[in-house]
Amino acid sequence: MAEATNDLIYEVLKAVQRDVSAVRSDVTDLKQQMTAVRGHLVAIQQDVGNIYNRLGHLEDRADRIEVRLGLVEPAH
Repeated sequence: MAEATNDLIYEVLKAVQRDVSAVRSDVTDLKQQMTAVRGHLVAIQQDVGNIYNRLGHLEDRADRIEVRLGLVEPAH
């Protein structure tokens, strides 16, 4: 079995340090990407909410038009 010299331990620790640095960089990139995805999801949720709101207004207008044309009885 090879003897664990200070130089060997130092080389292994340098390799571990490089690996940890690479992982840290990858995690930072992933955090940035997740933040961007979260921002896009919030925007999509707002868009869907706006669509539902607009659809509700159109439905109200269609109901009033149907009543004016006598296609349905007015709701009391």
